[in-house]
Amino acid sequence: MAVAKITEIQASSAKSFEEAIKAGITRAEKTLRNVSGAWIKSQKVVVKKGKIEEYRVLMKVTFVLDD
Repeated sequence: MAVAKITEIQASSAKSFEEAIKAGITRAEKTLRNVSGAWIKSQKVVVKKGKIEEYRVLMKVTFVLDD
């Protein structure tokens, strides 16, 4: 039987929500082993002078604990 843990992280991108998600997963995998999934809790944009400057996601990343 596997036991998993969930941690919450925020990531951002100047390009898109998809790129922000990829950046978050890539960064999570540098310090977490056995990343098995992520749930996008919220999405937000930063707007300056009427233009989107940054896409942000808040995600819950699931990873399986080692035995």
